[in-house]
Parts: sequence; C-alpha cells; structure tokens
Amino acid sequence: MDKTEKIVVGISVGDVNGIGIETILKTFEDKRMLDFCTPVLFASNKTVSYHKKVLKLNTSIHGISSLDKIVHGKINLMNTWKEEVKLDLGKATKIGGTYAIKSLYAAVDALKEDNVDILVTAPINKNNIQSKDFQFPGHTEYLEENFEGKSLMILLTEELRIGLITGHIPVSKIAASITPELIKEKVEIMHTSLKQDFNIHKPKIAILALNPHCGDKGVIGKEDDEIIRPTIKEIQETGKLVFGPYAADGFFGSKTYEEFDGVLAMYHDQGLAPFKALSFGKGVNFTAGLDKIRTSPDHGTGFDIAGKNNANPTSFTEALFTALQVHKNRTDYQKLISESLKGKDKKNSPENP
Repeated sequence: MDKTEKIVVGISVGDVNGIGIETILKTFEDKRMLDFCTPVLFASNKTVSYHKKVLKLNTSIHGISSLDKIVHGKINLMNTWKEEVKLDLGKATKIGGTYAIKSLYAAVDALKEDNVDILVTAPINKNNIQSKDFQFPGHTEYLEENFEGKSLMILLTEELRIGLITGHIPVSKIAASITPELIKEKVEIMHTSLKQDFNIHKPKIAILALNPHCGDKGVIGKEDDEIIRPTIKEIQETGKLVFGPYAADGFFGSKTYEEFDGVLAMYHDQGLAPFKALSFGKGVNFTAGLDKIRTSPDHGTGFDIAGKNNANPTSFTEALFTALQVHKNRTDYQKLISESLKGKDKKNSPENP
C-alpha cells in the first residue's frame, strides 16, 4: 500500500445499533471527500450493508480482507468480523457493545502499526461496551492506555476550544482531584497542542474557577484561592499566557471565551454543557496530548433516531476534517522543529566555532 498518495483515516463504527454507521455513510456520499483522504472502516460488509438497506443509502463500499489491500479513491471496509450480527437499531444491547469494541480494537491496532495515519471514532455507549477486556469510562481513557503521552479531552469548533482538567469522574470526587500538579499537566498539554496541532504561536489560555463566583473569597469554597489562583501565578512565571480563574457563568454569558485560544474547565459538565449549548451538532472531540491523532463527533449513539435516516453527519464530517488538519499542522510543526535543531547543530559544529 502506498500511503504517500493520501492520508489514510481509520474509522471505528461505534455502536452498531446507533447512528455511527449512518453518519459515516452520509459523510462519504459526496465522492469529493475521497480527494482529501482514504477512509478505512473497521466493521463487516454484512453489518454496513444492513444499514445501507434500512437507510436507503447508496454509498459505495470497497471490502478488503487485509490492510495491505487498501485502495485509494475508494471507501475501504476492512472486514473485522465475518459472523452474522443481530442488529436492533435504536436499542442498547450487549451485542452492540461487543462489536463496537471489536471495531475499536481493530482500528487502534491499525493506528499502532501505522497502517492508518489518524483515527476517527464513531460514538459508543459507555454502559454496554463494558466487559472484562474493556473497563474504561470512554474512548479517551482507553486511548491513553494504548498510546504514548498524557491525554486531554478538547471539544472544539473554529471559535471555541474547551479542555477538561478532570474528565469522566463522579462529581463527588472533583474537588479532591484538583491539584496544582494536575492543573499544570493539563495546561502544558493544551499549550503544546495549541502550538503544534492548531498552529497558534503564542496560545492564550483561560482557566475556569471550580466554585461559583470563584469561591467568593472562601465563602463558597477555598479551592480557587488556595489551589487554582496560586497555580496560575506559578504557570504565568514560566512565560505562558494563562489567565483566571474565571467564574464559568459570566465567562460564557459575556462571551469572554472569544478572547482566548483555549479554555480549561475544571470538570466535564462545566465545560461541555456550555459548549454543546453553543455548538452542538458541529463540534469535534479531539484527544490532545498523545502521539497519535484521534477525533470524534460531539454527539452520542443517537439511539432515538437510529435507523430513521434522520442523523446529521455534520459533526462526524467536522471530526474528519479536524483530524486531517491536525495531521498537517503536526507534520509541519515537527518538520520545523527538526530543521531548527539541524540549524543549531550546524552552528555549533567544529567548522563553525
């Protein structure tokens, strides 16, 4: 397989009873998408054909039996299982979770082995995907286990990028999880990602407060004054443009987020509730901080509309384009760093004292 022609995108299909396959098929209904990349779906011909029949979609699929047979200019489908799968569109079944795992495992293995360049994941159901082999709250934690680096979940559009200091943990554990070390770690990941993945030379990052009104000087909590504010000051002393803490309600209500390249929320719903209110259906979930690139749409499995041909593919399409752009930016950034290091080596060589 000659991957120099186009970026090869590995795609896990998510819960086979959800809208993942529908949004994938609709994304590639427009054949011009194949000018940008070569997609590889990890599923089975039978499963995808069933969705096509129910949804009355005509997207052409090219089945392959091994990854060395990928064909550019076609939508490749790597037959990841051969058995007949009982599909119950719109229902959260154990079978749906089992084959979501199979698709994800195969796509991740392909990414590890550089048979694909980037990964786009369709939505899973976090309950029915659990098994003795998969005991993770979601994609992000699983990917961190399998690739190098520390992860940061970033939800993004062109206007807004929100990362999470804490991810999929219970609300009861959030305050105890907020430490100076964790804040510094997540700031570093976002700062690096904004530079290498989004081509922002001097990123400006906002950090949200944990408590309402930033704790009102200890009346509603001491974490903002005792942990978050001093940590931000320490980070600022390193030269990074990091500001806060900001009370979350006013921050979004006044559109202060428009002044920043990235925002770090203290917990899941603090960041994702306003993000989805502002951007739902066109946002992208990007896993920053890892040595491999992964994106996904900002919505879930959509069981309520599965099989009805009502799913909007916009978010999946945006996830695909984001992954492609991040790949380009990261490649250019690494090339720039490499050339800079070569220049320094040449300057410091014996021939140039």
